[in-house]
Amino acid sequence: MVSRLLYALLLCAALRAESIAFLGDSLTAGYGLSAEEAYPALVGLALAADPASAHWRVVNAGVSGDTSAGGVRRLAWVLKGKPAVVVIALGANDGLRGLPVAQLEANLRTIIAQVRQAGAKPLLMGMRMPRNLGPAYSAAFDGLYPRLASELTVPLLPFLLDGVALDPALNQADQVHPNAAGHTRIARHVTTWLKPLLLEKP
Repeated sequence: MVSRLLYALLLCAALRAESIAFLGDSLTAGYGLSAEEAYPALVGLALAADPASAHWRVVNAGVSGDTSAGGVRRLAWVLKGKPAVVVIALGANDGLRGLPVAQLEANLRTIIAQVRQAGAKPLLMGMRMPRNLGPAYSAAFDGLYPRLASELTVPLLPFLLDGVALDPALNQADQVHPNAAGHTRIARHVTTWLKPLLLEKP
């Protein structure tokens, strides 16, 4: 009797299971850390601790060094897993390489459109650039994410590294990639923005 009940519960959980894919670069991959310390895994733990979101599973599709163009190329592979939500955390490497903001915008628009065509919900992670790239470039880059989110009606976390960027205590020695404590803080922000999206009716 117990084994049948357990089987039924596991079957229900499997049928309800839905996935969240995190499409990103080294910030998402957890450069310099273990997979368990990267913020997507920590988001997964936070969701699992809440009965309302415990059926969600997380897929970390972060690749170090990836640009938004790389995200476009990899997206079909990510969507093969049929995620219900895709967290889009790309653009940092575009900015650090000084790539055209118009190119970044075109790639993000393509990713958002394809995510929606696949029946998934997009969640956009905002990025910001250091001021040393020049005021015009930085303004165009920083302004892209809120403008795109508004135009396409996409939920936006304004800045993925909010409270983490430039804090030596929350970053590795390169002062670019967050350490374990930094990823813990990022995970809290992302979970807060993600949960309302997961509770939305289809």
